[in-house]
Amino acid sequence: MKEKTAKKVMEKYLLLSDIEINGERPWDLQVNNPAAFDRIASGGSLAMGESYMDGWWDCDALDQFFEKIFENKLDQKLKTKSRKPFWTSFIKARKIVSPDKSKAYEIGERHYDKGNKLFTLMLDKRLNYSCGYWEKASTLDEAQEAKLDLVCRKLDLKPGMKVLDIGCGWGAFVKYAAEEYGVSVEGITVSKQQQVFAEKLCQGLDVKIELKDYREISGKFDRIVSIGMFEHVGYKNYRKFMELTKRCLTEDGLFLLHTIGRNDSGKSTDSWIAKYIFPNSMLPSAGQITTASEGLFIMEDWHNFGQYYDNTLMAWYDNFSRNWHFLKEEYDERFFRMWRYYLLSCAGIFRARIKQLWQIVFSKNGLKWGYRCQR
Repeated sequence: MKEKTAKKVMEKYLLLSDIEINGERPWDLQVNNPAAFDRIASGGSLAMGESYMDGWWDCDALDQFFEKIFENKLDQKLKTKSRKPFWTSFIKARKIVSPDKSKAYEIGERHYDKGNKLFTLMLDKRLNYSCGYWEKASTLDEAQEAKLDLVCRKLDLKPGMKVLDIGCGWGAFVKYAAEEYGVSVEGITVSKQQQVFAEKLCQGLDVKIELKDYREISGKFDRIVSIGMFEHVGYKNYRKFMELTKRCLTEDGLFLLHTIGRNDSGKSTDSWIAKYIFPNSMLPSAGQITTASEGLFIMEDWHNFGQYYDNTLMAWYDNFSRNWHFLKEEYDERFFRMWRYYLLSCAGIFRARIKQLWQIVFSKNGLKWGYRCQR
């Protein structure tokens, strides 16, 4: 596509979301290299992200840019208004995802092992890398502690219970649950750096941290929790994940699944996210989760607080940008732009409510006297 034609098409569709090329508002797109138009036209979503990383275009408020695109349902308008592959390729560019066991540790190596220093400076003091609960919180630390306590209350934790955390990260939940609720916790992760960090963090507590794929889990647990890990399972493995969880849960146990969700069922992920941020990842839909759990569990509670991921991501970005001077000797400017694009684009998408955050509580047989929902 010729550069001038690509610019006209891009300009036309951006205006549908009140975005101007080289405009004066924070969400307007500033083009530094005219070749960006043709590059994006040819490469879609992947090229959009890569051209930003290369400095070919800028935007003062990337979160608002993406919020406007999706809030105005630009992707849906294109289905009826355009036969051109140009902008549709940006919105819809996807990579089919079906992770198997051979790829289980790739996400740890390529994302979570980018450096504990990076995540320590970006996240809250407990290193929660999932959505906080901002119902009554005013800071990131408060929101993340509220989330941890909400999970513990939903699981109705009692002293002496045996708890499994599938995808324990840097140990935020296992430490909190062991200290505040007196439970015995086993956490698993596919990140070597997370394992080392969590083991040191939880010294002296009734906590065990293992470098292990979820398919290697054995034993019985009174409670099972998975916070922000299901996004790496893949649609072909959802049923197997649920079967394994049921097998490891006691008859009167509870399982809490905390996951990002999508509004439609799909089998793919955004190409840029797959290449640079979360390899082999995909988001489940409500239908995919219920299908995978049907006949295995009784759903006791379904809680959506996806609006709070906007707050969480913006807080992470504020920490990251404010502490960049501590990181720039270890990461280059292209990494800064990549990470900025990741955090702010996701914030805009959650603000537009295109993606959700669900906490779902399951029991094996249904609680005889019913489940008391916690909020």
